Amino acid sequence: MAPFIALVVVTSALLLIGAFGVRRVGSLPVALRGGLTVMFVLTGGAHFIGMREELISMVPPALPAPGLLVTVTGVLELLGAAGLLWSRTAGWAAAGLTAMLVAMFPANVHKALSGDVPWDDQLVPRTLMQVVFLAATVTVARHHLKRPELARH
Repeated sequence: MAPFIALVVVTSALLLIGAFGVRRVGSLPVALRGGLTVMFVLTGGAHFIGMREELISMVPPALPAPGLLVTVTGVLELLGAAGLLWSRTAGWAAAGLTAMLVAMFPANVHKALSGDVPWDDQLVPRTLMQVVFLAATVTVARHHLKRPELARH
């Protein structure tokens, strides 16, 4: 739930700042870049600090080397977050993060179906949050990759 809250709060704050005249911050793709950056710094950092063992346990048993997979995905999330900060790389970073969210979804399903989990880790809430995350990354990717002349902010 924390990644969802981070995305919503930071994106909303940047849109609000934009409403007060800070033009570069107020567009939805730029605000989403900020929200996604914070979200992926939080989730990427969790691969190394605080939640590492829980994340390793989420890896479906059919996949090899769960610890290595968690390390690799954590590094990719942090690199993606860094890529979102620069408009020239934001589209590619968002596209890569989109692919990673899709690839990691089976781990979310595995966790949701693994037994007694909190309400926000159950399949429907997790899936809905994943849809929001994907909508945000796709919005940023489309904005920066389809219309490069607009992506310079």
